[in-house]
Amino acid sequence: MIQYVIRRLLQMIPILVGVTLLIFFLFTFFGEDPARVALGSHATPEKIAALRAKWGLDKPLIMQYLQFWREILTADFGRSFVSGERLSEMFKQGALVSLAVTMPPFIMGTVLNLIVAMLVAWYRGTAFDRFMSVIFTACMSVSFLVYVLLLQYFLAYKLDLFEINGFIPGLKGLPYLFLPWIILMIVHFGPDVRLYRSILLEETKADYVRTARAKGLSEKQVMFKHVLKNAMIPVMTYTVVEVPFLVMGSFVLEKYFSIPGLGDLLVSSVNTGDFPVIKGVTIMIAVAYSLFNLLTDVLYALVDPRVKLS
Repeated sequence: MIQYVIRRLLQMIPILVGVTLLIFFLFTFFGEDPARVALGSHATPEKIAALRAKWGLDKPLIMQYLQFWREILTADFGRSFVSGERLSEMFKQGALVSLAVTMPPFIMGTVLNLIVAMLVAWYRGTAFDRFMSVIFTACMSVSFLVYVLLLQYFLAYKLDLFEINGFIPGLKGLPYLFLPWIILMIVHFGPDVRLYRSILLEETKADYVRTARAKGLSEKQVMFKHVLKNAMIPVMTYTVVEVPFLVMGSFVLEKYFSIPGLGDLLVSSVNTGDFPVIKGVTIMIAVAYSLFNLLTDVLYALVDPRVKLS
């Protein structure tokens, strides 16, 4: 197990090298000059050159790239080009806000959707199954942005049931999060339940299920003791790899509800050419995604003894 983990960690190195090269050259050769974006189109060449020197953008590309790696290895991405704040503090504050937006509906939605999928799989082939299939398809056919605009307009603006936008830290900010939570749960309801249903139904066709039924086990015992346990591996894969993106929050929700999370920070940084923020957030996503993929493989071995990590 330990050798496997070490080998997987070493395999992350070429992935990170590729990601850093892509980010660096994409914004160096194809992005706008951050100094020109910060100073505006009417800035003099002297002022632009002075700001580029201040930010280290006038150094040779190899030196800039090595500086990029130094920041990655020390987890210190410096300061924002736009605000001048330390990125470590910006990322910390933004990540906590984004998790407040995404983590509660993720946990509640995963449990609820798995329960609904179990019910649908239990009554497979019935009118309830067909009705729920229509609901899944309808939920998946509606755009995320449509849910945001409609629910924000009717539930927050017209009916005044929720706060329409804004954010306050702490428990006082909960009223501002209820509607984003509802929207996220609705958006994920259709695809999640449909996927879980397919996974559960696929497991019901396995040989061990026929054997369990032949032994006289009730359908309830078969579904909850055998099918659900074996279905947890693909379910785990689907849910664990989503965790890194919870830290990023939801770009759409954070923008439309004026929530200062990492998603909103990244969108604003792209618009203003704030390269340190963009590269810092992107690297964090790449590292987190690789680590949670590794965690998924390790959890496989813990959930199913048949899985051997070698």
